[in-house]
Amino acid sequence: MLPKLDPLLHSELRLAIMSILAGVESADFTFLKEQTGATSGNLSVQIDKLTTAQYITAEKGFKGKLPCTTCKITQTGQEAFARYVDALQAYLVTSK
Repeated sequence: MLPKLDPLLHSELRLAIMSILAGVESADFTFLKEQTGATSGNLSVQIDKLTTAQYITAEKGFKGKLPCTTCKITQTGQEAFARYVDALQAYLVTSK
């Protein structure tokens, strides 16, 4: 039987956010927006969902006088992402 895919990570934008954060120490909102091509509103909603699940942290602050949100993947998020990647690999192996 194939493993279940985490529905929270199965969303294209949330998966993109997690993929980016898995490879960096942190990323600010603007960087995530540029990398994903998401609108500010959609990106904000998806960051909130990942934060609520404790997959990432989102720290709000300022860069000079401009607001800045910095996101980091948590240990819980790293583990969930690794499980998701493993599950996807199981699907790929099965399809051969």
